[in-house]
Amino acid sequence: MQAWEDDQKTIATFVNMMGDPAADFTKALDLEMTHPGPPSVGIIGRSKRFALLVDDGTVKHVAVSEGPDDPAGDSDPSASCAEAMLKAAKEN
Repeated sequence: MQAWEDDQKTIATFVNMMGDPAADFTKALDLEMTHPGPPSVGIIGRSKRFALLVDDGTVKHVAVSEGPDDPAGDSDPSASCAEAMLKAAKEN
């Protein structure tokens, strides 16, 4: 067990953080940002801002923060933030 895991008390809890360094999962979900903005400033292969509610391998809720003029969801990330996901968890 690493110190940061112990400090965060996430071992054996309902929160699992996972990486996707090659964006395979992101692409499979069709959540890769295709807007020309990020690549034009050197940000390649960025995912959309999203959160998934998954229960025992079944996706219960998908939240994506984006808008027509805000493909990264920077102006309003609320759809995929903790409060919205907690609400979705209660509804599912």
